[in-house]
Amino acid sequence: MPPVQEPHPRFARARSRALASGPIDAGTAPADVAEIARYLRPDEADLLRRAFEFSARAHQGQFRKDGEPYITHPLAVTETLAGWHMDAQTLAAALLHDVVEDTGVSREEVRALFGDAVAELVDGVTKLDQLQFESKRHAQAENFRKMLLAMARDVRVILIKLADRWHNMSTLAAMSPESRQRIAQETLDIYAPIANRLGLNVVYHELQELAFQHMHPTRYRVLEKAIAASRKGRREVVEKINEAIRQKLDQGGIHADVYGRDKHLYGIYRKMQEKHLAFTEVFDIYGFRIIVDDVPTCYLALGALHGLYKPIPGKIKDYIAIPKANGYQSLHTTLFGPFGTPVEMQIRTREMHRLAEEGVASHWMYKAGSAELTEAQRMTHQWLQSLLDIQADSRDSVEFLEHIKVDLFPDEVYVFTPKGRIMALPREATAVDFAYNVHTDIGNHCVAARINGDYMPLSTPLKNGDRVEIITSESARPNPAWVHFAVTGKARAHIRNALKHAHRNESEMLGRQLLNQALRGLGVDPEEVGEAHWEQVEKTSGRSRADILIEIGLGKKLGVMVARQLLAREGEDTARAAGPVLIRGSEGVAVRLAKCCRPIPGDPIIGQIRKDQGLFIHTHDCPQVSHYRDDPDKWVDVEWEPDLDKAFDVGIRVTVANTRGVLAKVAAAIASEGSNIDDVHMEEEGGNYTNLYFTVQVQNRVHLSRLMRALRGLQEVSRIARLKGTQAGRGHLQEQHRKEP
Repeated sequence: MPPVQEPHPRFARARSRALASGPIDAGTAPADVAEIARYLRPDEADLLRRAFEFSARAHQGQFRKDGEPYITHPLAVTETLAGWHMDAQTLAAALLHDVVEDTGVSREEVRALFGDAVAELVDGVTKLDQLQFESKRHAQAENFRKMLLAMARDVRVILIKLADRWHNMSTLAAMSPESRQRIAQETLDIYAPIANRLGLNVVYHELQELAFQHMHPTRYRVLEKAIAASRKGRREVVEKINEAIRQKLDQGGIHADVYGRDKHLYGIYRKMQEKHLAFTEVFDIYGFRIIVDDVPTCYLALGALHGLYKPIPGKIKDYIAIPKANGYQSLHTTLFGPFGTPVEMQIRTREMHRLAEEGVASHWMYKAGSAELTEAQRMTHQWLQSLLDIQADSRDSVEFLEHIKVDLFPDEVYVFTPKGRIMALPREATAVDFAYNVHTDIGNHCVAARINGDYMPLSTPLKNGDRVEIITSESARPNPAWVHFAVTGKARAHIRNALKHAHRNESEMLGRQLLNQALRGLGVDPEEVGEAHWEQVEKTSGRSRADILIEIGLGKKLGVMVARQLLAREGEDTARAAGPVLIRGSEGVAVRLAKCCRPIPGDPIIGQIRKDQGLFIHTHDCPQVSHYRDDPDKWVDVEWEPDLDKAFDVGIRVTVANTRGVLAKVAAAIASEGSNIDDVHMEEEGGNYTNLYFTVQVQNRVHLSRLMRALRGLQEVSRIARLKGTQAGRGHLQEQHRKEP
């Protein structure tokens, strides 16, 4: 059985109005439709009446799951938006927001009757049900992507959608249990955070409460009863604190409105879950809101309250001097109240209170005469623009949605630029997030950060009040490791995009080398292949030259097959001629040194093409390549470039006698041969010996041999072996050196 859900008081008027209107005949509409927005001009009220008449006729005969006429839904959405004093175009679009999706009305018909602006708003809210997607997850992600990008162009789209979701959630009881769970989870994941990000505090908490009610109906009812029972016992304490606050403010000559503030059920439940608390441990915090006339009085009231009850250290937050990312402003403090009970206080002006409740809608940027944007509107505009940046650098809708989800849950940290500008970032954000938030080019070329005057790595998490300066270099490029510690969606999207382009460039270069090798194998100088040859292949395959070379580099195409297509010589011998691919060891993601055998210069090597991954370099005797050595289409002839100046990781095992200071002696011997130690660990062999496992950096086999000779010269060393494998001690042994007794 679905949970019983009483109609939300906000939507009761819309239901009554729609039911009273009865069937809609041609040219008629309820006379009081314009009453929901009395602030409209006569011509705007006429647009609203026409939109209602058109919507009612289009939805005639349609009913919602709860049995109500369908027109009750768009009318309820419109009433919510009218409560925010939205413009006539938005209200008309709200009345029409389902006609394209649920009736036979076309976008062109809406555009012809109501204008481009209304049609664009309706289109931004309309789902993409007519299109085919790989899965339901991709369809949902694409719907959100379309809606959020439409919101970035015109924020009215998301305001309509939030009002739509609010009403749907308030009437969700008629849906199946599976649908309730899915829609409630979707609301918690996307719509409630967006409402919070736009400063729509009432909508944010209502959506959370409704989602909680449908996801966990039993837990909701238990908490609701517990709160009701607790409220009776708390009444005397609340009244005592309220009276004490009023008296203290009056003594200071501070005029203020004081309200007790109940905690939201979902907030209580989430705190119980996250901190493993009992209900009584959460609900012992009382909340009060103090509304004053101006900003100076906020600070006077704060001082007065600190004189009434002692403040809890670390619990004072000044969101007036440093507003939240959604424009929210208030002073927050937690005090030791009577009986040792913590008491939360929020102090704000009336204007701040209006902004806290209605967010962006409280200073509607589409109103006439609002030429200057408020700080909240500017911050919202910056966030909306960041959606476009993330979209440009996201590979698909699912990735875009994942990036957006990160930015929708910002537990903010506030840091300063070198010029003193405040920047809000999600908690746990790092210096690399800061760099990309300043500018994409700064992020792409950053090499280090100076935090509070000290040089720090880019992975350093930022704290409130940090002063951050980014050090850049023209030659620097994004590192794949950044993805693991970048937090913001913008940074992650830009890093992935830069790496994707770098991968393409490297794959194209490798593909060119492999193709040239195949051409030489067919007895043709690559210089002899001209534009005419390429034009024919491009025309036949429908792919550009760059794409073909990238596919060769990624192993999707065989170089010899493309070479044959270029030369149109299918009968030629495919034997490979001299002309191996030269390996530097630093090519990046398109060419990789296999971890199963860890080749170094001087080792005989062979190249293995893996589809979509590129070229992997193995030693000749690596067991991973032995099974396809006889198949020429699966390996590539490769050689080390001469005169390489690069360090390569190699594992060695050193068996030593258990004597004092032996590790220091071994490390000193390694350093004396000009080799760095990247990793070291040890294990007891039994008896009087210990195995030391080192990952050291060498230039080639000659360097490694010199290093091992130096270690054999130590009296404490019993055996030395080069190791192969991803972890020292678990790979294959080679070149085992045993000292004579």
